[in-house]
Amino acid sequence: MSSQGAKYCHRCRPKPCDPPPCRQCGSTKDYWTAFKCRDCYRGSSAERAASCPDCFAWGMLRRYGRMCVGCRAWRRLYESTGPCRICGRVLHLAEAGACRLCMKQAQMLRPRRQALDLEGSNRHGQQLYFANMERRLELLNPKGARRRTEPAPQPPPPLRPAEHQQLVMLPPHGRDLRRGQERGFPEVDAPEVAAVLKAAVDDYAERHGLEYYTAWGLDRGLRVLLSIQETPGARFRASDVLLLSDLLLPVRPLLKLLAQLDMLDDDRTPGVVTWFRERTVGLPEPMLGELTTWFELKLSGSTTAPRVKARPPRWIQRMVTHALPALRTWVDQGKDSLRSVTRADVLAVLPDSGTPRVDMLQGLRHILRPLKNRRIIFTDPTARIFCGMPTPTIPLPVEVDALREILHDQQAPRAALAALVIFHALTSAQLRGLKTTDLRDGRLFLPDRTVLLAEPVRIRVATYLDYRNHRWPRTANPHLFVSQTTGCGVEPVSNVWINDVLGMSARRLREDRLLHEAEATGGDPRRICDLFGLSVGAALRYTGTVDQPGLIEHSLRNAGPAPHPGKNDHAGT
Repeated sequence: MSSQGAKYCHRCRPKPCDPPPCRQCGSTKDYWTAFKCRDCYRGSSAERAASCPDCFAWGMLRRYGRMCVGCRAWRRLYESTGPCRICGRVLHLAEAGACRLCMKQAQMLRPRRQALDLEGSNRHGQQLYFANMERRLELLNPKGARRRTEPAPQPPPPLRPAEHQQLVMLPPHGRDLRRGQERGFPEVDAPEVAAVLKAAVDDYAERHGLEYYTAWGLDRGLRVLLSIQETPGARFRASDVLLLSDLLLPVRPLLKLLAQLDMLDDDRTPGVVTWFRERTVGLPEPMLGELTTWFELKLSGSTTAPRVKARPPRWIQRMVTHALPALRTWVDQGKDSLRSVTRADVLAVLPDSGTPRVDMLQGLRHILRPLKNRRIIFTDPTARIFCGMPTPTIPLPVEVDALREILHDQQAPRAALAALVIFHALTSAQLRGLKTTDLRDGRLFLPDRTVLLAEPVRIRVATYLDYRNHRWPRTANPHLFVSQTTGCGVEPVSNVWINDVLGMSARRLREDRLLHEAEATGGDPRRICDLFGLSVGAALRYTGTVDQPGLIEHSLRNAGPAPHPGKNDHAGT
């Protein structure tokens, strides 16, 4: 061809002529158009592989510039040109006066700890290779090849928070980070701290298998926190981290990362504190002060004699809930302090028997005994009071329609949880502790026993694993069940999450399975103990309900052509 839109090439014109040489490579063959050959013209559809003009390495294409990476770097490193003293070609030469191809041949054949022999190495020819693959030639001479060991990655320096604090004359009241997102945040005053935090984010994202956008959100959140921080290098306040939710940045992973780096100043008010203040509204001041002392003692613990062990918030809430009706009753009777409460007052307010009596006496005893040990009150009025036994509960079955509904649900997590509980009676603790490595060869390996999974359970668990791999492909959480919160960490899911996904308590489904097994075995406690790992006392609680009229009527009402889902298959339980 000659030019764009021409009907004839140079050879086929009425007056034939030779095409001009290519302006880019100087070739007089395969002229295409625009004074360029077929290989150099970008609009050409034919792209043929060629050799590098300097080292003759085969495999260079037009998109790679027709020159290998090594020769391009060689030309930048050695700018002087001239005839090579070995091959005589005019190329870029090293200090020894040789081109790159001759130098590579000498380096490949050089004996260990000896000088280069350019003439001797190139006397019988030169070894050619494919483009950009010359490092593979070191395998031919591993003893003489010079290996460049990569330095081991150095861990980031430890980040030590600043102990001083820069006071602000006019502290801001209620930051609006969305305005900063629109107008831009100020520059970071501590580039060293920002570099260490960036390395920590990369390491955290790699260990926890975070996706790109989550890791970018962590880095973005730390840069925003550094820009609004009054004291560069100090610990970040948790209240400032919570403001990042307005920018749709990951807050919980950021709090975990800062806590691991010891860079978090948790200034948040615990939820149990707010709950305690709301529940104790209306109590007189002396009684409220005594109760507050007990609350702070149980929440934080004490290492001074008499030492007190810190309790979890749920335990504190349970004790206050059990004791609060008695405290309200004493306030209505005119008592404004726990010091004036006597044994007769405790006996008067306690229920007659059963679980309410046990719960109230336990709540009062756990509150008054530590106050007496701390000498805040004079005596413990709950001492030597018999609380009795709690009211025994009878396990109740679940309707078959409800079981079928959750067992055949389209949500993979709900169906998998329901199948494991309905077929094999797993507890919430066992479901939370399950790991992906516990499922092998159609069996579930628990700490105390091995369960052969039923076929419906295998199908639903396999469906959930596909869902888990698609939803969290890079998560490092080893547990089988993962939620949106635990997908960015390694901790297990909570009991609340399991009950919310199931739509009912997992304990009810487990009791229904145990009841049916007790009925199917004729009340044999040994079989229940062997199948589900129960103690004898726990097994007797279910076997004692076999002959009860209410359960017999329930079984007859649910009996029909359709079997109970998961109840007639005892394989692997």
